[in-house]
Amino acid sequence: MKHALWSTGLATLLATGPLYGRDCRGIAFPEHVSVHGTNLALNGLGVRKATLFKVNVYVAALYVPSPTHDPQALLSSGPSELTLQFVRSVSGKQMREAWTEGFEKTAKDHAAFSALEQRVETLNGWMTDIESGQRMTFVRTPGTGISVEVNGTPKGTIPGDDFARAFLSIWLGDAPPNPELKDGLLGGNCD
Repeated sequence: MKHALWSTGLATLLATGPLYGRDCRGIAFPEHVSVHGTNLALNGLGVRKATLFKVNVYVAALYVPSPTHDPQALLSSGPSELTLQFVRSVSGKQMREAWTEGFEKTAKDHAAFSALEQRVETLNGWMTDIESGQRMTFVRTPGTGISVEVNGTPKGTIPGDDFARAFLSIWLGDAPPNPELKDGLLGGNCD
């Protein structure tokens, strides 16, 4: 009887697969996460590379209700979660500069950036030095905005669907930090 129970348990474990579904650069991410009672599926994984030397900064994981390769569908007002797992340390100053640059590229003109500027400053105010191995998590809730968590510590929510769309456009828009990152988040290879 004990052997039968052990075999059944082992078969169940093997059938359900590993706790973490996909791996990128040695960092494992689950296939699904639950956000405010909504099940989100892993859409893709990508690596942020910086400088001319293509230094790896973080691995990003994007979770959405229905995976797709269409960036415009992902930028719609549905819920999502973006997790950044850092593979190198980054100063708070570097983070603030990166956010400001990302939003400036996303905004099509000065007026568009001006509408976001105060909220970008709020996000920048939450940035501290990030150590290798730490995570940032951003949850988009339609009608609410983006909730920010830095290494497990909730920082707050930045309001507005316009801010949430601009935020995700940093990675999924026309000028991502590096094309391989966008490709990976859209379900391509994690390079």
